[in-house]
Amino acid sequence: MGIRGDAAIVGCAQYKPEKYSTAPKAFHLDQIADLAHLALKDAGLEAQQIDGLVVTGSYLNEARQFVPAMVGEYLGLKLNFGEVIDLGGASGVGMAWRAAAAIELGLCEAVLCVIPMRMAPLGPDVDPMAMAMSMRYGGHSTTFGAPEAEFDIPYGHMAQNAGYAMIAKRYAAKYGYDPRAMAKIVVDQRTNAQANPDAVFYGQPLTIEDVLASRMVADPLHVLEIVMPIAGGAAFIVSRRDIRRSNGNRPALIRGFGEHIQSKSPTYADDMLHTPIGPASKKAFEMSGFKPSDMHMAQIYDCYTITVLLSLEDAGFCPKGTGMKFVLENDLTYKGNFPMNTHGGQLSFGQAGAAGGMSQLIEAVHQIQGRCGERQLKKHDLAYVSGTGGVMSEQTALILQGA
Repeated sequence: MGIRGDAAIVGCAQYKPEKYSTAPKAFHLDQIADLAHLALKDAGLEAQQIDGLVVTGSYLNEARQFVPAMVGEYLGLKLNFGEVIDLGGASGVGMAWRAAAAIELGLCEAVLCVIPMRMAPLGPDVDPMAMAMSMRYGGHSTTFGAPEAEFDIPYGHMAQNAGYAMIAKRYAAKYGYDPRAMAKIVVDQRTNAQANPDAVFYGQPLTIEDVLASRMVADPLHVLEIVMPIAGGAAFIVSRRDIRRSNGNRPALIRGFGEHIQSKSPTYADDMLHTPIGPASKKAFEMSGFKPSDMHMAQIYDCYTITVLLSLEDAGFCPKGTGMKFVLENDLTYKGNFPMNTHGGQLSFGQAGAAGGMSQLIEAVHQIQGRCGERQLKKHDLAYVSGTGGVMSEQTALILQGA
């Protein structure tokens, strides 16, 4: 069961991350059109070659229903495949494998996958405080009747900071906790960001001492172990590997994928320390025929340092309970023996909402294509990419190989 590897990511586009206060204002449909244009140019494709579309439904202000039809109409596309995905930070990887499956099933030949900026003008008839009010407790499911609203928020378990801190505390109780190892994850990724002029923290190096001295937000997580939300959007195109294109960019073949969803809140997880990335990665590696040790890079979703640690363990890069030892004993920079999040990761590149999960995928594609400049890896044929939505709620894994 799986795919043949006949579908590939052939083009990408990504806005440079910006603070919300300085971000240009544009409606979501305008952003989608602009990102589509940039991705098509990068892929060497014409708009009429696109016959599939995967778009997020979470942040699209212009519609809540009939989204593929509306976006396709706006872009002037005739679609044989349309999908709306809602997996938070796991959406980018989830888009890639859905597009690949549709192509290999013969439904379409080229699929545009796009996530616009989270914040955009809502229009004259929409309360600008609506989003702020819906997230006033830091949660997502605040509507009456939602389990999170009824059983979590009233008792102080609110949003991502508390949830990920609870997971980190549980890890410490079972396996021990070395704050310096966790800080090293941040520092190694910040080193990578210093070789990426597009990173929001470019020109701002860090030390382990800096991380440990930063403000404690939710014990044991310091502020520098938590992503800074920024404005940005991204898109990529998945096509048949042999589709006619006007440039010679190396295709990144989709060789394996996995997806697993266990719960909305870690309160209801069977075991907070065995995350959905485990079964998702196992499926991806089995499908591809490769092992974790075969990978030339790991682009791991990093909303928090504890997310990286558990992903390293559960994906099979090191045994359970040894992640901190692994981090301390290996160089995670683009110059090191285990290059991880070579663009800086979301901790130093920036997290553009659900589009933040695309940054790891796009970095993997650019590394495979040899387009990363100073941070370019010498070995860059095989990439592992992960995505995470919610509080380790829904996770996705992808294996890419240069054609």
